Amino acid sequence: MAKRFFFYGLAGWGIEIIWTGMGSLLSGDIKLTGNTSLWMFFIYGLAVFLEPIHDIIRNWRWPVRGLLWVLIIWGMEYAAGLFIKNILGFSVWEYTSGIAVDSLVRLDYGPAWFVAGLVFERFHLLLDSYGVA
Repeated sequence: MAKRFFFYGLAGWGIEIIWTGMGSLLSGDIKLTGNTSLWMFFIYGLAVFLEPIHDIIRNWRWPVRGLLWVLIIWGMEYAAGLFIKNILGFSVWEYTSGIAVDSLVRLDYGPAWFVAGLVFERFHLLLDSYGVA
């Protein structure tokens, strides 16, 4: 499980850097500056605990699975953001644009989380195929 946690953490970091780098390009930054936080590694690593859900729903139709992932990811994002803010006293992210809930979740990111959930499924299967314990 520790190895999978590590791989999910790294994958999440990489995707976030690409996402924020592309966002900076859209804002006019041709340097494609991407960013993340060391804290995000641990949050992305928590995806290891979603594997049992994927095992249960893997035969469902992909649109239903994608919608379920959106709801789960929003819930995890909100809970993690609230935990860090209330327990540790700072915010790793704070959404100030888009349609945000308590500055912790952006509802307009739903399509991105839909795709991310389905990509997570493929990554889970890839880890399985390589026998990563």
